[in-house]
Amino acid sequence: MGLFTWLWDWLLYLFWSTEMDVTIVGLQNAGKTSLVRVLAGQEFTVDSVPTVAFNKKEVKKGHVSIRCWDLGGQVKFRTMWERYCRDVNAIIFVVDASDRDAMSVAKDELHSLLEHETLNTIPLLVLANKSDLKEKLSVDEIIDALDLKKIVHREISCYGVSAKEETNLEAVLQWLVARSGKH
Repeated sequence: MGLFTWLWDWLLYLFWSTEMDVTIVGLQNAGKTSLVRVLAGQEFTVDSVPTVAFNKKEVKKGHVSIRCWDLGGQVKFRTMWERYCRDVNAIIFVVDASDRDAMSVAKDELHSLLEHETLNTIPLLVLANKSDLKEKLSVDEIIDALDLKKIVHREISCYGVSAKEETNLEAVLQWLVARSGKH
């Protein structure tokens, strides 16, 4: 990186930096922690330890600093999702695009979460992770399986991503940065 680029980035961060909070939820083994690690510039690892309660990781994109709250997806942690989703700039719901059997539970958990009035205006980004696998659902199939068309009165987007292959992660960051001044 050239000196001018470094200086420009530093000045942007110093004088025009923006901070935002996002909460990342989804069922266990969807790849939430791996996704956050890769977004934060770390290496993808196959042997991620399941998240107990939550992890917090900071991701920088230009002049935007994104605090990511990565919540555990096990049944015992789902009751705390709503509390960590309040007052964030965006909710990211991650599903394992290759786990067809989990879609029904994922749909129920997502719709249950979004029923809370405290979350009414918060944009939702659904990420179909593990899109690099052969036996995966397409984005359209994910939209149908999660009944996303029934979610109204809120901004919603859905992308197929792969933490392992780093597919579409730049689009995810751009989507988040575009919402940094909202909510």
